[in-house]
Amino acid sequence: MSPAPASESRGRVWITGHSGFTGHYLSVALAEAGFEPIAAAHLREFDLCDPQSIERELARTRPDYVIHLAAVSYVAHGEATDFYAVNTVGTAQLLECLAQLSGSLRKVIIASSANVYGNSLREPITEDVPPAPVNHYACSKVAMEQLARTMYDRLPILIVRPFNYTGVGQSDRFLVPKLVRYFAQREALLKLGNLDVVRDFSDVRMVAAAYCRLLGSSLVATEVNICSGEGRSLQSIVDTLQERSGHIARVEVDPALVRGSEVKRLVGGNARLLDAVGALPYADFGATLAWMLDQATQPGEPRAD
Repeated sequence: MSPAPASESRGRVWITGHSGFTGHYLSVALAEAGFEPIAAAHLREFDLCDPQSIERELARTRPDYVIHLAAVSYVAHGEATDFYAVNTVGTAQLLECLAQLSGSLRKVIIASSANVYGNSLREPITEDVPPAPVNHYACSKVAMEQLARTMYDRLPILIVRPFNYTGVGQSDRFLVPKLVRYFAQREALLKLGNLDVVRDFSDVRMVAAAYCRLLGSSLVATEVNICSGEGRSLQSIVDTLQERSGHIARVEVDPALVRGSEVKRLVGGNARLLDAVGALPYADFGATLAWMLDQATQPGEPRAD
């Protein structure tokens, strides 16, 4: 689908964190859906922790919608205070600045995380499950959500809780890209953490499509999971990559990679999402792994198709 002409745009969408992994795919999806994605200024000019910087961005972008992705999102990030400075305080300052736009915003999507659920005994985990964070990243997101709720009477906010997702271009600090790299390079030995952890993995392009459709949905002043509804163990992903690559590697559990606060199972319920936006594309996670493996074994410009 080609982007709509500017005169037919469905609205200007300001994406914080546009230069990140998700922001790239979201910008493409928004343009294809007829929106006008607007990137934040260069990071040296825009700072979530600086309200004046936010105000300058809003004056420059004049958004109809905001999708707030910018965050410290790597769970193993070394400085705990960074999570709260950016994810919690930075988001609170952003929302306060947005509230000054006098009702001109159609919707503000705030990206939280499924990590807020912690080690829930429920499966699938639906949006009514109480948060039970087990690390600083998740705690910062719970606090961010609470602050966002205090603004429901001033802004049309929707909180989204994405579960794990991946795709071409994600840093190999994250698990699936690291595994793809191992198999693409045909490593003989894989040193991993807990092999029995279970996650709900999606394709980043599905997540981008969900965000686009949620802009036009009636959902507001609530939370919605972004997930596939299906759990996959780390071992099953290793098995799939072995099958698709034709390479068998020896796998060892490295105690240094096993986190004591590891969430064991995290599988989401997606009924609220599907009720709001319908069936989403890129649902076959095996195809996602094949896409990533293909790109990793054929050096060149990453493709998003």
